[in-house]
Amino acid sequence: MAGADRISSLPSELKVSILSCLSVKDAIRTSTLARSWRHVWTLLPCLSLGIYEDLLGDTDDTTDIPVKSSWIERVHHLVSSLRGPLLVFELFHCFHFGQSTLLQSLLDLLLKKVGVEKLGLWIQTQVDPVLLYPVVLYLPSFHSLKELSLSGCLIILPTGFLGFNRLTTLNLNEVHISSDDLHSLVHTSNNLTTLVILNIVATEKPLLLNFSLPLLRHLTFGINESVENVSVVCAPCLDQAHIYIWNYTDSKEKLASVALRLVTSAVTVSSLNLDFDVLKFFSLVTLPFNFTFPRLRCLKLHLHIPTSNKRLYSAFFWLLRCMPFLEELKVELESEFSSQTSWVAIPMREFLVKKQGGLSCLDQTLKSVRIRTESLIDVMTSIAVVKFFLVNANVLRLLKIAHWTGSEVMPIMIEDLQKTKVASSDAKVVIHRHGENVTFDVR
Repeated sequence: MAGADRISSLPSELKVSILSCLSVKDAIRTSTLARSWRHVWTLLPCLSLGIYEDLLGDTDDTTDIPVKSSWIERVHHLVSSLRGPLLVFELFHCFHFGQSTLLQSLLDLLLKKVGVEKLGLWIQTQVDPVLLYPVVLYLPSFHSLKELSLSGCLIILPTGFLGFNRLTTLNLNEVHISSDDLHSLVHTSNNLTTLVILNIVATEKPLLLNFSLPLLRHLTFGINESVENVSVVCAPCLDQAHIYIWNYTDSKEKLASVALRLVTSAVTVSSLNLDFDVLKFFSLVTLPFNFTFPRLRCLKLHLHIPTSNKRLYSAFFWLLRCMPFLEELKVELESEFSSQTSWVAIPMREFLVKKQGGLSCLDQTLKSVRIRTESLIDVMTSIAVVKFFLVNANVLRLLKIAHWTGSEVMPIMIEDLQKTKVASSDAKVVIHRHGENVTFDVR
């Protein structure tokens, strides 16, 4: 029939599916379309609110959400109005210490909702200049929760905290917490498969963490001065580890020792990512002799090249010796010298390019090396890194260089590399920039 409202006659499940494709604010506004739409939005299973998603600004009076109230009060009212299960709740917003009670009240309300599986609170704290405290959260036990992300708050575990029976992913970023509470939070979540801890701040004594998680597969950890010790005691399923060092001042050797203990305790990984200054810090401490990663196949490095620092190159070679079955190497390369000062690198190039003993992966397994850099000029300054693998990797098939600027030096690089005596007859070099590839053989 002409003019029939076929959308309004759809089942509630389909209407909710349609609203789920809208922002929360627009979904609420549909309550004014017709009587049959008035309460459909209250069945939304997922809410993503805040400065990056939905500000919940002035709302229509017909939604029964009070306009003249604080943002967090409107969020509280919105959650209270939901009539169906709430599976996902994500909140991005600025708070100050005095709003801790309002946020805690919201958290307690979420606890009463049926079936919350994913909870994310990203709090941009407005630190009180007098109290100097972030927002405080007493973290209750959500028995249905599978994913938890917290950022920018002080976490306190209440007495009798039972943990999260079903939690598989825990992400803590810029969180203040005591060592005991962090240990309890992690180890009462026995089903964790993914653990991310970045830029943590210890509220009492320095953090002492020994992970014993039988199902853990992915670990990301940022080491800073709050961390006294961290290691993987028992994680037989651990497959990928991503290690950072940041926020350091003077205690570089201490952080290097902490990082080394963590990296060498993750012996089951097949993929290891060392970001920021981890390798540089390794050059400050004594590295263990005859240590190996028996399963490691992929190594990712964020590598600065100070062209006069032999100790850093020694740490680099130590890593390669520890990985006898390495198949793929990815390097984020940054040079600390401009092209005008590349002459400083000449003695180091001779040291680096020559054959190094005990590097089994170069003889038998390393097939792919990918180097990413801001500019080809950085690669030209540290061209020894490229030549080292061409000269010494016997089964190398691909050496790819991705860059953003500096294409004018490409002909010079190609000519230089084509003169290099290459170990692998199958080696190809690809230079990639803005979707364009230049591929050439080297012999």
